[in-house]
Amino acid sequence: MALVDQERNISMKKRILEMMRQTPGVVSGETLSAALGISRVSIWKHIKKLQVLGYTIESTPKGYCLEDEPDIAYPWELPRFEDRVHYLEETVSTMETARDLARGGCPDFTVVIAGRQTGGRGRLRRVWDSQDGGLYFTVVIRPEIPPAWSYRYNFAASLELARTIRNMLAIQVDVKWPNDLLVNEKKVSGMLSEMEAEADRVGFINIGLGLNVNNAIDTDVPNAASLSHFAGRMISRKALLGAFLDNYHQRLTSGNLATVVDDWKNYTVTLNRKVTIETPAETVSGTAVDVDSGGGLIVRLDSGEMKTVVYGDCFHR
Repeated sequence: MALVDQERNISMKKRILEMMRQTPGVVSGETLSAALGISRVSIWKHIKKLQVLGYTIESTPKGYCLEDEPDIAYPWELPRFEDRVHYLEETVSTMETARDLARGGCPDFTVVIAGRQTGGRGRLRRVWDSQDGGLYFTVVIRPEIPPAWSYRYNFAASLELARTIRNMLAIQVDVKWPNDLLVNEKKVSGMLSEMEAEADRVGFINIGLGLNVNNAIDTDVPNAASLSHFAGRMISRKALLGAFLDNYHQRLTSGNLATVVDDWKNYTVTLNRKVTIETPAETVSGTAVDVDSGGGLIVRLDSGEMKTVVYGDCFHR
């Protein structure tokens, strides 16, 4: 299907759903047809497709009635970014798909979302369990910056996700260096980033996030939890994702990234406590003292020596 046809189909589904949400009861096919400028047969085809995608739409002799809808972040459910959203029911990894799109020249702030991942991974190539009910996505960023500033986009992502959850759900989410999200010391989100650059210019940064929302957590993972556990109810993933994307995009386009590490420190529970950091080359243990201006964690070793760690998996002790 040509790109223009894909965009038109997304736009039509969005407008049909908007009309049915705004109108209580039944909306006639004639009303939809006149408002959208397409035939009643075309309306019927869009309705059938929406039903296949999980929307409960009752067809009656008088028209159509939206009775229920799935909690799935289809492109038309994210109106500010619908032309840049790719939803996949299942994929190996949103990071892999996003990497292919980025190398193919996709626009800035392209978002790849998956209902499930069969090969999701975290830092140090650990497996990220990607069950139904979670939120798994990667954002492609194309900033005109030197590679040394790329860490700012990682810190901004974890910071804005924590802020979004606190504001929407009233759950006290904290950040753990470098970018995990914790509630009561239990991990609810992890992040992985990749970057490709040429000389002194970034080509793209891919920010991949896995968020436990409504998914069940395996009992073999005692240090993890889902947001629904703390909220005491099921949470709208598409509403949460939409709010985060709005906040993250606003942060990136505001030009206010120079202070992101200082802002992030106000949300962290890593500083001033005993930590162990595993890196591909070594294991570092001591007291987390500060985060430097480049995003590195400054650790005071038991010997009293100060050491800065720029990458790794951090464990609170």
